[in-house]
Amino acid sequence: MGLTDEQTIGAARKSEIGPASESVIDPSGESVWRQLRLLQDAMGAEIARVYAEANVTGLKPSMVMELLRLNARGPMTIRELAESVQRTHSAMSQKVAAMRAAGLVRTTAGADARTKKITLTAKARRIIGKLAAEWRATEASLVEIEQEIPYPLSRVVTDIEGALRRKSFHDRIADKLAKDPDWG
Repeated sequence: MGLTDEQTIGAARKSEIGPASESVIDPSGESVWRQLRLLQDAMGAEIARVYAEANVTGLKPSMVMELLRLNARGPMTIRELAESVQRTHSAMSQKVAAMRAAGLVRTTAGADARTKKITLTAKARRIIGKLAAEWRATEASLVEIEQEIPYPLSRVVTDIEGALRRKSFHDRIADKLAKDPDWG
């Protein structure tokens, strides 16, 4: 079904590029999960298109979960919001900055000088119903797609999680690196 370690290393070595006098090995020419990333990007672009058709501007589909969460739970600190959507504090801090630049949230001083509370702006409150409707429609569409295919992605994720409980991704990578002469 999948490539062996030797086939993967061999394919990477065959994709050598560069000047004739110096070959550069580019293993990034092969990627088992590239199609998944491209699929997610394409689906995200389709969601963005839905918003553009509805004249919702300044919004990236990747912001919707956080905006819905703030609407449902009220003002939250960056840490609280990050934990509620299972993201890192650093990633959430960057996303809040982007949402603030888009005029969707504002930050106010928190309980102490180190924290900030994030709240929805009037602009975000005006579109929150559309965001919730899109979320429901997207989830229903995903269920529909999963019913059309023989092996739903949600099952794939569950199966991969099970495989990683049996042996972590780190340990799998470390085992492969131990066999790769370039790792040393």
